[in-house]
Amino acid sequence: MNSIDLTPLYRSSVGFDRLASLIDHALASETNTNGYPPYNIEMLDEKRYAITLAVAGFSQEEIDIQVEKGVLTVRGNKPEKNEAKFLHRGIANRTFERKFNLADYVEVTGADLINGLLTISLVKEIPEAMKPKTIAINTNEPVLEHNAKEQIEAKGTKAA
Repeated sequence: MNSIDLTPLYRSSVGFDRLASLIDHALASETNTNGYPPYNIEMLDEKRYAITLAVAGFSQEEIDIQVEKGVLTVRGNKPEKNEAKFLHRGIANRTFERKFNLADYVEVTGADLINGLLTISLVKEIPEAMKPKTIAINTNEPVLEHNAKEQIEAKGTKAA
């Protein structure tokens, strides 16, 4: 598989350290996925999202949802039952694993399993410290900290 050179992006961007690994992982996983189970990703509003997976035939006990290091993993483990003799089997009840990369500050808030659809609720909450803030420009104060100390020291030597 070919690697993508993201050097031009890094020249004008700060803080996108995970970007290269996310792109490589996405390109690698696209070739390996089998499309099961099908899913939707929905943007409910500016801060809320929902991922819905079609998991017909799975119970709550057979589904595991985990978040680790910014990756949401949904696993379905269906034990094999050899009791039934199928003439046709069109409903897939096989074990699956689906992974979703979450952006920074996106948290899973809950999950519901209704009528064979697993809906995972997500919210993006940026901490107050990370929100944009206006920086006031004050021309009356010294710009550099060490200049202020030198001025104080100079005033102290003149007084003595």
